[in-house]
Amino acid sequence: MRRQRTAAEEQIAELLVTAKRSLHLSVAFLSRLDGTTQHLEVVESSVPLLVQEKARVRQDTSFCQAILDGRLPTVIPDVKRFPAAMALPSARIPRIRSYVSTPVTLSDGTLYGTFCAFGFTSDKELGRRDEALMEVLASAASVIIEPEVRAQQERDAVEGRLGPVVEAGGPVVALQPIVDLASGRRVGAEALSRFPAEWGLAPDVVFEQAHRIGWGHRMELLALAGAAAHLERVGGYVAMNVSPATLLRPECADLLRGLPLDRVLLELSEHEAVEDYDALAAALGPFRAAGMRLAIDDVGAGFSSLRHIVVTSPDVIKLDRSVVTGLGADPVLSTLVSSLVTFGRGCGAAVVAEGVETAEDAASLLALGVDLGQGWFFGRPGPPEALDAAGPAVPAVREPVVPVSR
Repeated sequence: MRRQRTAAEEQIAELLVTAKRSLHLSVAFLSRLDGTTQHLEVVESSVPLLVQEKARVRQDTSFCQAILDGRLPTVIPDVKRFPAAMALPSARIPRIRSYVSTPVTLSDGTLYGTFCAFGFTSDKELGRRDEALMEVLASAASVIIEPEVRAQQERDAVEGRLGPVVEAGGPVVALQPIVDLASGRRVGAEALSRFPAEWGLAPDVVFEQAHRIGWGHRMELLALAGAAAHLERVGGYVAMNVSPATLLRPECADLLRGLPLDRVLLELSEHEAVEDYDALAAALGPFRAAGMRLAIDDVGAGFSSLRHIVVTSPDVIKLDRSVVTGLGADPVLSTLVSSLVTFGRGCGAAVVAEGVETAEDAASLLALGVDLGQGWFFGRPGPPEALDAAGPAVPAVREPVVPVSR
């Protein structure tokens, strides 16, 4: 039974059929060359048992490499006329006697492989016209395969970066203080994943890339475990980030069951689509009943957060830094934050502002009724021992809204 081809491979197969029929040859194939091996990625053959798709050939013994090296011409009407060709294994098995090959190059000039056709008898009619047709078909093939090639290159690059992180047990987890704006007292901390600085990638981007290659849930769970490990070392609650999809996985439930849930604030990203709110509520129910609190993250950065809030009834809403930065000097932002605070109050949720960087913004947030603040003004992300140096705080005018569990 022939293996199931991808959509791109089916398109390539159509080009190969055109080549095989137009040149009146027995076999046409697209090969990928990796420097040592020729991979027959897609094959259209009148004798499939003799030439099989996904077969591998030593690259230095292939007709294609000899042609690329200039030891053989691109069009070979009669293999027997070329001693260099007759010396190749394929001249004996499967007894190739006519051959046409042209390179397949990507848009940046990189050689991918070759687009070829051959027959088991000589064909004196093969000539420049056939070579031109193969060049056109090879060019079309390169357009089809390039997206998959680039996707695989990206996957390889991401796996190469993340592999050592996974082997080391997950990302480094830093803690950033969360402070009651009224009293200036630290009531909790958010656990934030950190990746090597030389990558030049924000954590959100790294997690997004991990999800694209199928490593996202694993990476999130490792980060969640790293955050949970800090619970024994700090007072107050620890806010931990997780996507709705990862939350629904059994491994996540297993991890949460072992935690002091009254000290856990689970943050759901506002940017993550929720496909089944009933399933989400069912997954969260037992943990919230046991004392775990729920937060909706990045509120104000988009539109879906309001639906998240209405449907999930969170304990905390976190204002995105985009509506916090410069708040003191921007009446439009002040109005927006005031509305979100009113909305949060109506839903029974405390309000936390992220990205607080100045005393002016902290004072404005307090005046607008925001409960808690988080940002460089209060302390940068760091190890647990750095939480004691949380930085300056605004004067106390009222009691903290969010209770602290020890």
